Amino acid sequence: MLYKFKSKAAGDVIMLQANGEQILRIIGKEPGPKGIVLPEQMPAAIAALEQAIAQGQQAAQPAADDGAPHDKDDDTPAADRVSLRQRAAPFIDMLRRCHQADKEIVWGV
Repeated sequence: MLYKFKSKAAGDVIMLQANGEQILRIIGKEPGPKGIVLPEQMPAAIAALEQAIAQGQQAAQPAADDGAPHDKDDDTPAADRVSLRQRAAPFIDMLRRCHQADKEIVWGV
């Protein structure tokens, strides 16, 4: 399943199911086939994503320093992994644009 986030104020953002669910959980939304993020919820969603990104970078720093892989089951080189910062950036941009335009973000409709 794919998550396709849509709004009248920004282009669509499409994510794989696992990534979309991760983003939704971070912003306090229950992953599901349909949903909405209202403009008044967007500042808190942006703050939650930025906090999760900062925590993820702090947790990844020691692993990068000792040369050990971040995930024991993941043999992908660190340079080839996609970070939460990279995955969330388009969605954060969408949140900012939609908040400024006072337009909601929906998925599954």
